[in-house]
Amino acid sequence: MRLVDTHVHIYLDAFAADRDAVLDRARNAGVRAFLLPAIDVASVHAALDLAARNDDIWVMAALHPSETKTAGEAEFREIEELSREDRIVAVGETGLDHYWDRTFDERQEDMLRRHIGLAAERDLPLVFHTRDSLDDVVRVVHEERDRIDRPDRIRGVFHCFGGSARQAESVLALGFHLGIGGSLTFRNGGVPAGIAGVPLDRVVLETDAPFLAPVPFRGKRNEPAHVAIVARFLAELRGIDADSVADATTRSAEAVFGVRFPP
Repeated sequence: MRLVDTHVHIYLDAFAADRDAVLDRARNAGVRAFLLPAIDVASVHAALDLAARNDDIWVMAALHPSETKTAGEAEFREIEELSREDRIVAVGETGLDHYWDRTFDERQEDMLRRHIGLAAERDLPLVFHTRDSLDDVVRVVHEERDRIDRPDRIRGVFHCFGGSARQAESVLALGFHLGIGGSLTFRNGGVPAGIAGVPLDRVVLETDAPFLAPVPFRGKRNEPAHVAIVARFLAELRGIDADSVADATTRSAEAVFGVRFPP
């Protein structure tokens, strides 16, 4: 299989002891590219350092919505500058998080709109975090598209999609792709039903490692090699072979992020 993990936090301390071995296991499992979403400014620098040493790593730049409670103008300005780096292929992960803390919703939404503007200015795709907030992110995207001259530049991925079929349709109607990871394998998670009618050319695969490990590793540290498990599970749901899923979703990732990943 030729796979892309479109969302992996390989720079985190969870991989400090065996990062190179984790990457090698993933490569041996067929992963040809790793896309590293940002959490804060420091994480972008850490990811760029890894990309400088690994030709199969690409990087995103953004402030995670949870970080916007304390991150201010200086941090966003640095994200703007970092987004010019050659290895930056997306603005992410940005979005809204309505699960952990609702005391700064207005600030989150303001920063989301600024990230959308940055992506449109740089002509980069967006990667959205939408925990308990998917419909609100869809609303903001509609509003921002109505406001700018080039609405076609607002595109990208709804990461860790776990919504209903109706919500999947609303994402597809925007021209965005769905990021599917380990939660696809969770019993009663609802993801298979939500994506049942979604064509593979609108799906990208991800792990969100070290988080959200798929069955049978649920509750343990996730690894980018486990994106192969997601591909096989999706193949079983669709009644096709895993190579077909890998090929289709890798082409989707190349289309979204504008990169030709290694063969």
